[in-house]
Amino acid sequence: MSESDAATGSGLTSAAFQPQTGTWLYRFVSWFTRQMMRLLFGVTIEGMENLPRTGPVLIVSNHESYIDPPLYGSMINTRPLTFVARSGLFGFKPFGWFIGALNAIPLREKESDIVAIKALVKRLEEGGAVLIFPEGSRSPDGRMTEFKRGAALLLRKSKCDVLPAAVDGAHEAWPRGGFPVPRRGPGLYLKFGRLIPQAELARLGPDEALRRLHDEVAALAASIPAKR
Repeated sequence: MSESDAATGSGLTSAAFQPQTGTWLYRFVSWFTRQMMRLLFGVTIEGMENLPRTGPVLIVSNHESYIDPPLYGSMINTRPLTFVARSGLFGFKPFGWFIGALNAIPLREKESDIVAIKALVKRLEEGGAVLIFPEGSRSPDGRMTEFKRGAALLLRKSKCDVLPAAVDGAHEAWPRGGFPVPRRGPGLYLKFGRLIPQAELARLGPDEALRRLHDEVAALAASIPAKR
């Protein structure tokens, strides 16, 4: 697929979805969602101090539920995040505009989307924080699956430090194919690991670096229940 095809398919253009940086809409939606998450589910956060307040950083997480992106975006209130979202979500223009204004960049899941990769790299070069879910789609049962190779390409091109993170409880709160289920109980849990310097991952090569990140995120996720 050429870059022009990726940019113009389904009426999407890269210019229409340049990532924003902390607009009033992002700040309001983040604040409102944070209150709702705490009210409906209860949220525990561990290791937030590992997230740099400034400078480029790529956050890599497992993906349990539709809740994951708004959970991260609302609970990380020290800086705005840039997300990736399936290009199909931009098909309904009002909703596409809304998530675009909240820093979402369209990604074609089954094709090599050079435009999306370039947009994410550009955001990182500008000093932004980007959140990705390398599994590519939500887990069907809450367990982690393998990371997609497309994430290795982003790792190679981004040239920034990487922060592994894990979410737990989101699958129970909103399972794939189901509906949101408010549950105070153990609720939702976010855990951030140690910031991994870019040079440390570069020495491993893209594929080995991707395996390293998968193992780091899996270890974080496995350590969460013991903390409850």
